[in-house]
This record gives sequence, structure tokens and C-alpha cells, in this order.
Amino acid sequence: MTAVQPKPTPVGETFDSLSPATDEVVGTYPVHTADDVRAAVERARAGAGWWDGLGFAGRAERLQRWKGVLTRRLPQLCQAVRDETGKPVADAQLESVLAIEHIAWAAKHARKILGRHRRSPGLLMANQAATVEYRPLGVVGVIGPWNYPVYTPLGSITYALAAGNAVVFKPSEYTPGVGKWLVDAFAEIVPEQPVLQLITGFGETGAALVGAGVDKIAFTGSTGTGKKIMAAAAATLTPVVIEAGGKDALLVDTDADIEAAADATVWGAFSNSGQTCIGVERVYVHERVHDEFVAKVVEKSKNVRAGSDDEAQYGPITMPSQLAVIRRHIADALERGGRALVGGVDSVGDRYAQPTVLVDVPEDSEAVREETFGPTVTIAKVRDMDEAVEKANATKYGLGSTVFSRARGVELASRLRAGMTSVNAPLSFAGIASLPFGGVGDSGFGRIHGPEGLREFSRPKAVARQRFTAPITLTSFTRKESTDALVAKLITVLHGKR
Repeated sequence: MTAVQPKPTPVGETFDSLSPATDEVVGTYPVHTADDVRAAVERARAGAGWWDGLGFAGRAERLQRWKGVLTRRLPQLCQAVRDETGKPVADAQLESVLAIEHIAWAAKHARKILGRHRRSPGLLMANQAATVEYRPLGVVGVIGPWNYPVYTPLGSITYALAAGNAVVFKPSEYTPGVGKWLVDAFAEIVPEQPVLQLITGFGETGAALVGAGVDKIAFTGSTGTGKKIMAAAAATLTPVVIEAGGKDALLVDTDADIEAAADATVWGAFSNSGQTCIGVERVYVHERVHDEFVAKVVEKSKNVRAGSDDEAQYGPITMPSQLAVIRRHIADALERGGRALVGGVDSVGDRYAQPTVLVDVPEDSEAVREETFGPTVTIAKVRDMDEAVEKANATKYGLGSTVFSRARGVELASRLRAGMTSVNAPLSFAGIASLPFGGVGDSGFGRIHGPEGLREFSRPKAVARQRFTAPITLTSFTRKESTDALVAKLITVLHGKR
């Protein structure tokens, strides 16, 4: 039996980053203090002004070059991810490739989304020219997670940079090396100013960033931590965008491609060791296809294995404390009458968790109600899709979701209380750069990615410019009674019809 990977602990003013597969020290990083964080934010102020001054074209050119560095050094980046998370190199490559796609999209579309646009001034203000543009906020603080240490934080960093902001980035204490790799690569392309800076440490360092005078915080992590960040940010009216947990459901209708739905369930539930905020944790299947679906999921699940060797489909549980959560959820489900068709409590070891497929689990069990964040999935039989939607929506979370149905996929998707839904494919919304990413309820609020992600890190600036003097003046103490009467008649003609 191998020892449980300890949480990184500070040694003096540094801490070690450990491989979750071997406990090997893969890097040592500073524990940045509150003074260090404030100094970084102050440096970012100057960097933000310079970066904004490059304009959309100048920033796009730098972002495209950064994207090129990441692409050419992809094997090196993937190895850094594997060293700190234990995930297979192929999975590290998948998240990195998606992140590169987002850099390309944001660089290309920032001007079109955020640049100056004309608006209609309306009849009463016809002498005015009206425009709206989006200006950068200034300095954005990004607090990233460990489960997807490239894709997830870059979903905020990339869009904040494309909008003209400087960024101070605090990666998870479990993946500081990946964060440093990304920031160092950016510094090669943008050596002039500290536009993207790295700070490392634990929760105290993240808390210091929230209170350091940044213009917005972008956080990805647990709902509980997100609430603490919001409370701290409220003291300075610092806006936040929160991407928190999920308990995502997958629905299977009678006309679904059962083979594809089963494959999507297995991949969505077990890939990345189930450590995916948009991973499949609950499945609701129409009773007419339930048995066939379950049989296929069981068959496919038996071919999936956790490990650190090249044949393993996924790696270790990165955060050791999560093993107890996974074990507790499975035990609770079984104690309440659920059955494990694959795996079970014994499938959760001291470093790896093998796949678990649960059926007949009550809806009020922990395995259904709480985010497990591990390679488990519950499957429930429903009489129809109305019941499936009702049960899928009966959660405090609302991040992603999936529907398998040939005829009703879009209809069912529109009824799900979730920020995102994929139809007839697993988690496809995450790979489409033009779509916003985010949730509702305890899954957080605000959006990254797409036009909404660019606007999330900018502020609208409205400008009204008088083109000529109007024949009637409304905004003057010299306004006559006849003018008021004329306006009253005009507004009645325009808007007074029954």
C-alpha cells in the first residue's frame, strides 16, 4: 500500500509541488505574502495602461504569438501538466489544445465584440450620434483550479488580456508549475511590461489578491470558497465572476443512440478521474431503454482503469482529501439501498479511485445531491422525459448538462436549468470558443468564453455626440411651454396607441 499524497505544505517561505502519483517533488515555489501581492497589482497598473495602449491589433498580434509558443512547445506543456496532476499526456494535450483555440478566438474577435458600435438615438434625440464601446477594467485577478490547470484559468486570462486588462494569476497550490510555465511563455512574447504576473501560495495568497485592489476577480473552485471570495470582495465592491461546482445530469430519451449515450456517460463520468466540474455525475434514462443503456455503460466501464502507466485511461485523485468524499458518497448510496454494478467503496484506494456505477440510488442521497468530483455516476430510471427534466433540475447546482435524443434534443435542452447543454455529444459546449461558459445557482455566475467572456472583463462606455442643433431644445431652462406641448403631442402619436 502506498502512502497518501500529502497536501503541499510551506517550508519557510516556499512550498513543494508534489506529483500525486509518486509524491515526488516536481518543483518549489514561493509563498507570496499580502505585501508581495499588492506589489504585483501595483506593477500591473502600469502594465495595464501600456497593454491597453497597444490597441486591439497590437494585443491580437501578441496573443497570436503566445498561442504559437504554446503550440510549438505542446509536449513540454503537457508534461508539466502530467507532472503535477498525474493525468495522461493525451488528456493534458486535449485541455491545452482547447485553450489554444480560445486564445485564437479571443484575439481574432475582440475588436468586433468590444470596439465602438453605433446605436440608434431615437426620434426625440435624432440630432445625436450614439455609440457604445467596451473599455478594459484595468487589473484582473485570476484564481485558478488544479483539475484543468491550462484550459480553465486561460478561459479567464485569455479573455481578460484580449479585452485590454493586465492579469495577476494565482494558480492552485497543486499546480503552480503549470501556471509558471504559462506565464513564462507569455513573458517571452510580452517582455516590456508585467502584463501577466504569477503569484503562488495557499488560500491566504488568494485572499490577499481579492483585497489587493484589483478591478475584478475571476475564480474557479468550490462553491464554499466562491462564497468566501464574494464576501471578501464585497468590502471593496470588487466584482467577481464565479465558476463553482456542478452536479451535471445526462438525459437519455427513447430515440437516443444508446451506444453513443453510454460512451458519453462513461467518458463524461470517469475522464480526468471524474475531477471535472462539468463531468457527468447523474443520468436519467427513459424506462423503455434503461436496461439496454445500463448494460452498455457497465460493459464500457469495465474497460476503464485508473493508474499511472501508459495504458491507464485516467490518473490519480489530485487532491487527497477528495478520496474521503468519494468514498463517503458511495457508502451513503449503498446504505440507502443503491447497488454498485461496477466498483463500490473498495474501488477507492489511497491514491486512485476506480470507476463506480451506481443504480437504484435515492434522490436524496449524497451521491445524487452533492458534487462527488470523482469517477462515480448514478443512473436512474424515469417514466418519461418530463420526469427526467424535473429530477435533473432538482439541484442547487446548474452548470452543464447533456441530452441524448434524436427528435427532442433541443427542446429538452431548453428546459434544463443549466448554463450549458450539449445535445447528442458529451460536453461539446466546452470546446466551442464562441459559446459562453458558466452556470447558475451554486454553480456560480458570470461567463467566460465567447462574446460574453470578452464583455465580462470590460465595462461599457456610452457616448452621445450632438451632430446639429435640434429645432426644439429639451435640456434648457429656456424651454418654452409650446415646446412641452409639442413634445406631449409627439409622444402621444408615437406611443399612445391602444
